[in-house]
Amino acid sequence: MTPSPLPHVMIEPLVRMALLEDLGRAGDLTTDAIVPAGRRATTLLVARQPGVVAGLDLARLAFQLIDPAIEMHIERNDGAVLAPGDVIATITGPARGILTAERVALNFLCRLSGIATATASVVAAVRDYQTKIVCTRKTTPGLRAIEKYAIRVGGGSNHRFGLDDAVLIKDNHVAIAGGVTEALKRAKAGVGHLVKIELEVDTLDQLREALDHGVDAVLLDNIDPPTLTEAVAMVAGRAVTEASGRITPATAPHIAATGVDLISIGWLTHSVGVLDIGLDFKRDDFKM
Repeated sequence: MTPSPLPHVMIEPLVRMALLEDLGRAGDLTTDAIVPAGRRATTLLVARQPGVVAGLDLARLAFQLIDPAIEMHIERNDGAVLAPGDVIATITGPARGILTAERVALNFLCRLSGIATATASVVAAVRDYQTKIVCTRKTTPGLRAIEKYAIRVGGGSNHRFGLDDAVLIKDNHVAIAGGVTEALKRAKAGVGHLVKIELEVDTLDQLREALDHGVDAVLLDNIDPPTLTEAVAMVAGRAVTEASGRITPATAPHIAATGVDLISIGWLTHSVGVLDIGLDFKRDDFKM
């Protein structure tokens, strides 16, 4: 099920900032010099490769912030599976505004569609298991909310949004605290009763110690499938189990087969490729 669109108040500052960055101090010199002010046009957002579309609200907002007279009719909503040549949306209105907003609109749309597409590929790889695919905090600075939205569009789920969502005790926290037990004691004493606590463990001994002292979730980082299977059996439902560590669509089914509840993947947001989407002008529709 496709998630609800992000509220306008959340995405408008991001789109506005991107447009201001592109417009700079003098606006769109090229378009303003070449395109007559009264010229109108019809354009199509077209998929160049297969994938899952995400980010249409941001694309539409980019056009409308430049010129409210621009209209965007969506043919395929966020979450739609695309084939090369599919028309995603039709955009009509003043040609100047369409050209000026084009790059910002496509930057958002191609980036978020790339994330949704990559997520969908991993979700499909583990479809025979109960394991959920989740993202991480390895997001583009300032764009976390929309990138995590794209994860949901692709069928994945969200991990914490920031440092204030939950406690995640990593190996460095454990080292500084002096061990798993002390780290857990300090965490429980330092947060409220509604805050979940997750602990990263590298060995089964650490996992056993964590379970003895109580923990809501355990992050099993860079652990091989046989050991993961043993870890899941040891947990026996007493905590949420999460596996991580360079997991790909090819390796994800082997990880999911161990019975872990979650697989977290950082590259879905930190190094995924864009989905190639183009803006094509209908040359027979240029009008004054």
